[in-house]
Amino acid sequence: MSTPTPARARHTTAAHAHHGHVPHSKKELAALSLGALGVVYGDIGTSPLYAMKECLAWPHSPHAVVPTSANILGVVSLVFWAIALVVVVKYLVFVLRADNKGEGGILALSALLGRDAGAGAGTRLAVPLLLALFGAGLLYGDGVITPAISVLGAMEGISEQNASLSYLIVPGTIGILVTLFLFQRHGTGRIGGVFGWVMLAWFVSIGVAGARWIVEAPEVLRAVSPHHAAAFLAAEPLHGFLLLGSVVLVVTGGEALYADMGHFGRAPIRWAWFVIAYPGLLLNYFGQGALFLVHQHQPGAIKNPFYMMVDGPLLIPMIVLATMAAIIASQALISGVFSLTRQAMQLGFWPRMQVVHTSDKHEGQIYIPEMNYLMMAGCVALVLGFRSSSALAAAYGIAVTGTMAITSLLFYLVSRRVWGHSAGRAVALLVPMLAIDLAFFGANATKIAHGGWFPLAVGLGVFVVMTTWWRGRLELARVMESGNLPEELFLADIASTPLPRVKGTAVFMASTIDGIPNVLMHHIKHNQVLHKQVVLFSMVTEPVPWVAGNSALTVKDLGHGFFRVVARVGFMQTPNVPRLLARCGAHGLVSEPMTTTYYLGRQTLLTTGTSRFARWRKLLFSFLARNARPPTAFFQLPPNRVVEMGLQIEL
Repeated sequence: MSTPTPARARHTTAAHAHHGHVPHSKKELAALSLGALGVVYGDIGTSPLYAMKECLAWPHSPHAVVPTSANILGVVSLVFWAIALVVVVKYLVFVLRADNKGEGGILALSALLGRDAGAGAGTRLAVPLLLALFGAGLLYGDGVITPAISVLGAMEGISEQNASLSYLIVPGTIGILVTLFLFQRHGTGRIGGVFGWVMLAWFVSIGVAGARWIVEAPEVLRAVSPHHAAAFLAAEPLHGFLLLGSVVLVVTGGEALYADMGHFGRAPIRWAWFVIAYPGLLLNYFGQGALFLVHQHQPGAIKNPFYMMVDGPLLIPMIVLATMAAIIASQALISGVFSLTRQAMQLGFWPRMQVVHTSDKHEGQIYIPEMNYLMMAGCVALVLGFRSSSALAAAYGIAVTGTMAITSLLFYLVSRRVWGHSAGRAVALLVPMLAIDLAFFGANATKIAHGGWFPLAVGLGVFVVMTTWWRGRLELARVMESGNLPEELFLADIASTPLPRVKGTAVFMASTIDGIPNVLMHHIKHNQVLHKQVVLFSMVTEPVPWVAGNSALTVKDLGHGFFRVVARVGFMQTPNVPRLLARCGAHGLVSEPMTTTYYLGRQTLLTTGTSRFARWRKLLFSFLARNARPPTAFFQLPPNRVVEMGLQIEL
């Protein structure tokens, strides 16, 4: 019953909910920064497990270059400047400024555009909306790949400890992933408090491990100069370009720091990055480069540079810490998929699913069983199919680079349409951003046949479902509205020929904010009676994350015991109709929960209508509608107070 809007929510990690939080003290800033370290930087923080290996572990990794001195310095320079330009300059300096009332992410950019799109935007899928929906689809693919590659990369340390135990890597990875997904129903609040401390230990540990090798080969620090990257690309243009598909792995978590801005705020995210995460990552990447320099006369000797940096008795503790960091990175992406799915449901882009709140303190901590088990099946299938982090790396880059490019395009549109920047100023930012994104995307496009097809297939599948559900709801609303009776005509008829009235309140859920809904007309037709109070209740999802309480409700007395209530919610909020109805008492509409009955229309869709909707989409929409959760749970209605009226609708 929520009205679809041409705006989208954002991908977000819901492990903590500090919406729009501005720290008021150094202690609070430190606490939020620690929380951000655990939630925001889990993905990018585990990239050292596999990124440098894919670039330099020749011949063990399929796309690696021979680790000569020039190649090592060139690759380390590429890594350094990729992080500096993409994470620091693009996201932390520029993109982080674009927020939708404190919320960030690729879909917040689309929501900003939707708010200024005008009335006609609801009748068609605009380019920004299409981009955002496909970006959301890629994020679903990312949400399946990240747990698989992170845990696999951590577990591969077993073979460094004892090569004869390599057979345990795949079953061990699957065991950890299945346990992680089964734990989701208990909520992340219990373990969320330790995420920050574990990631703090992780970044310090990988930084110390890298610093030790930098001391062994300090010449690796020369890679800070960009001429090493340029010389490497000039010497081996084709191989260098293809290697960008592996270099991009070092920035795979860049989107997360923007998406989680609403949970922690700009300042904690920036502090956590510059004080802890950035130094730890740079020290580790340069340390791995130094390790290759030390062993450059033994080509092929280094199979897994991350674990080779750690000697003897420290290896097992590092494997344990890496596995914990990988689980945290996986948890962040899993929670993000839950949050993204709820937002899609709120905005009318996804069929209703069961949403379980796992915390009574934080709105953002939710669990969606259907998505949880779909993701678990996807992760297990990926591990069984690819069997190594090197093989999965090919699939990983496409999702990340595609999302980065879409973010750049939407940021350009926001700067032009929302902020009113000149074309020259907006293009001056777009061109370098998009050039880097497309270079990375192009390098990864060559891997489509080797696994890159997976996130594209997931993205396309999710895109088809989202656009079909959105368009189907619009067509359904159009058909339903055509049968609506104007309220003035209906009320005049009630006044001239009054029906018997019974005690209590009847709440009719309406998909529009005007006219008399079909479900009320069917009720009168079949029952020939009305309650003392009749409420026409409409739920509208706004293209903002949160709607303040004072503006969330409008109550209009239509006379003759009829009221029209319009409740507005943000895409980060979960609608609770009984609670909203109780708040209407301040507006003159008083109802008793035990004498209130909720009326819903249950549509049976027929695909034989004349709507301009492809038949295959009609069939898909009908299938999705049949399998969607009933609105009773979605609107949190008491099941024993709900009456459903059957309606047949031709699309």
